[in-house]
Amino acid sequence: MNRPANALRGEAMVAVEGGHILLRPTFAALVACEDELGPLFALVERAAAGGLKLSEMVSLFWHCRTDTDAGVTRAEFSERLTQEGLAAMTPALKILLGQILSGR
Repeated sequence: MNRPANALRGEAMVAVEGGHILLRPTFAALVACEDELGPLFALVERAAAGGLKLSEMVSLFWHCRTDTDAGVTRAEFSERLTQEGLAAMTPALKILLGQILSGR
């Protein structure tokens, strides 16, 4: 992915080994995430309280990813993210959680 994230669309970029993953919180992506994890406001509340699980963060990123490479499984995607560490994922998480609350 060579283009930067578009803040006007609520996009976020997360760096992983071998490149970047563009995350876009579309309605469809957020509905899919909510179907898996439950209400998104509860997700935001858990994050604000420091109780967000790594698996929940990865799920949000999985559903919001725009580069849906058919050759990458969810397990591989999860591993790529966690190899970078939580500090590398936090800025993108903050953007997505803010987008859930504010919308555009």
